[in-house]
Amino acid sequence: MIQITPQMRVLVAVEPADFRCGIDGLARVCRQALGSDPFSGTVFVFRNRRRTGLKVLVYDGQGFWLCYKRLSTGRFRWWPAPGEKTGASLQAYELAVLFHGGDPGSTRAAPEWRRVTAGG
Repeated sequence: MIQITPQMRVLVAVEPADFRCGIDGLARVCRQALGSDPFSGTVFVFRNRRRTGLKVLVYDGQGFWLCYKRLSTGRFRWWPAPGEKTGASLQAYELAVLFHGGDPGSTRAAPEWRRVTAGG
């Protein structure tokens, strides 16, 4: 079973992916377009052109997981704007919001944990 933890890196591809691609095709997109190693354990998220489906690719140390979610009605409203970047990072809780068709940018979660250093 795939489990997405807060420590995992989540990378969202800005450009739509060809959903006819399987694991090998999406792994190629990870290498070439996103400049990331698909074997790194990063969670890669892709959407189709119509914004009705998401594909998630992740390597768990033994093999790849490829998950697909297609909305029965409506479209995914939020997606990173195309620009200079080819991918955008999300936190694990933001990915959960995206899975439910929400806008990860409008969530009101606690700020990210950061190490407290001894003041001097």
